Amino acid sequence: MGKAKETTEDKNLMNGVVRTMTILEVLAHSGSTNLENLSKETNLPKATLLRFLSSFISLGYVSRDDADCYSLTLRLFSIGSKALKHVDMITKAQPFAKALCEELGETVHVGIEEDNKAVYVIKRESSYTLRMYSRVGKTIPLYCTAIGKILLASKSDAELKRYFNSVSLIPFTEKTLRTKDAIIKELEVVREQGYAIDNEEHEESTICIASGIKDHTGKVVAGLSVSFPVFRLEKSEIENIAKKIMKTTSDISEILGYLP
Repeated sequence: MGKAKETTEDKNLMNGVVRTMTILEVLAHSGSTNLENLSKETNLPKATLLRFLSSFISLGYVSRDDADCYSLTLRLFSIGSKALKHVDMITKAQPFAKALCEELGETVHVGIEEDNKAVYVIKRESSYTLRMYSRVGKTIPLYCTAIGKILLASKSDAELKRYFNSVSLIPFTEKTLRTKDAIIKELEVVREQGYAIDNEEHEESTICIASGIKDHTGKVVAGLSVSFPVFRLEKSEIENIAKKIMKTTSDISEILGYLP
């Protein structure tokens, strides 16, 4: 099969992205500059620059002062800081996830919230031949997964209301909770016991147990889960396993600066 032909729309979109990044990078290096200098640095016509700058200003990424000089606002810094926070957490959580995986012999994931879903940022593979299919970067729903429930349980009532207003509660298995009330009731249990269980709600024959990772402010910034095929999990062992998971997330949280 031949390579798909690039359309005019594709080219225009790519040109727009390249111009956006060029302008932002020049502004980042210059600190503050006028339209004349910005045009020279970017090789873009002033009329084109004005269109882009107007959009950046309305979005809050660029400011213009009384001398008609343009500079970046702290909004990009805020975005970068959030990314760095996750990188720091991932780096520090890696050895703990590895140790827990080796101790229990099952797949360990760490996931963070993004766009009303959870995305895996760490995966330590089970030592068994039969494994759970997943990968770093895979997204999963919040309402029917152990990591997702941990993240939801940390939200305020107002945040939960916004969440439920923006998602559809699609059932993945016969055991998926199908109503907002049922999920909220489940979240109350999660808060009380300190861990969450996905009881074959997202994938049949798979049970996951998760606990939350907190940053220095006490905010839950990630969830760590261990996934078990049903036939390899004794129900009587769930509480003991949950304690090991909570000990691991507590240790990671302490490394991140959280003091209970």
